[in-house]
Amino acid sequence: MRVLLKRSDEAGTGGARASSGEQPVSFVRPRKQQRIVRVPATPQPADIDLNASALIVVDMQNDFIHPDGWFAGKGIDLTPIRAVIPAIERLAIGLRRADIPVIWLNWGVRADRANLPPLTVEKGRGGGSPTYSDPSPSGRGHILVRDEWGAAIADGLTVAPSDLVVHKHRLSGFWDNELDSILRQRGITTLLFAGVNIDRCVFSTLQDANFLGYDCMLVEDSCQTVSPDFVRDAVLYLVRLLHGVVATSDAILTAVGQPGPAPLSLHPKSSDRSAP
Repeated sequence: MRVLLKRSDEAGTGGARASSGEQPVSFVRPRKQQRIVRVPATPQPADIDLNASALIVVDMQNDFIHPDGWFAGKGIDLTPIRAVIPAIERLAIGLRRADIPVIWLNWGVRADRANLPPLTVEKGRGGGSPTYSDPSPSGRGHILVRDEWGAAIADGLTVAPSDLVVHKHRLSGFWDNELDSILRQRGITTLLFAGVNIDRCVFSTLQDANFLGYDCMLVEDSCQTVSPDFVRDAVLYLVRLLHGVVATSDAILTAVGQPGPAPLSLHPKSSDRSAP
């Protein structure tokens, strides 16, 4: 394609004329060299570019996984979701060493609930219990309010200076916040998902990521839920069928050259857990 440039002295008196000393604006963005690895996964292995990938850790927060938090106050057994803390910490450490961004995606609601729809507030109430932004029964601030104790990342997980923290106020981390913009500005196209609950915020965010054109990998041993096992199994089935692939943290860390020691323990499956 030929580009014709008109000389400034022919542009006419109505046109804007650039000063000879004016610096141009650059629309050229740096491109990283691809780092492609193959990760064993189901239903098939996946090739990913490490320079276009990020780990998304969902909702590993005090109000969900601390004994003084909101979920514990509802009488929910925290054993399965607390059990993935070592696996997520190991995964995050290994991916940081491989220069892969770690993004913590957390509930962080307004204290006045001004942007929460009534149905979300009522679903959080769960038949009469406190809900989003209500005072915590444990006395630790307000439930899942941004910058308060309940919305903070729980002990046992390290937030490095290089990590990003993104707040949300819906089940999906892509709704009405800046997550999509942050990822696109960094040229990230592949997302690895870890966290809780696999059937709620993890799955909602993964689905939206898939709908927006991101490539999705669910890290099976770094995701859990307080719901029954058949619910978790259904999510794994749907991700394999429709939304991406499922891999283990061992497979990912080995692929990126950061296998490291195995986590201390993972909670075994239990068929008698009930959904809140």
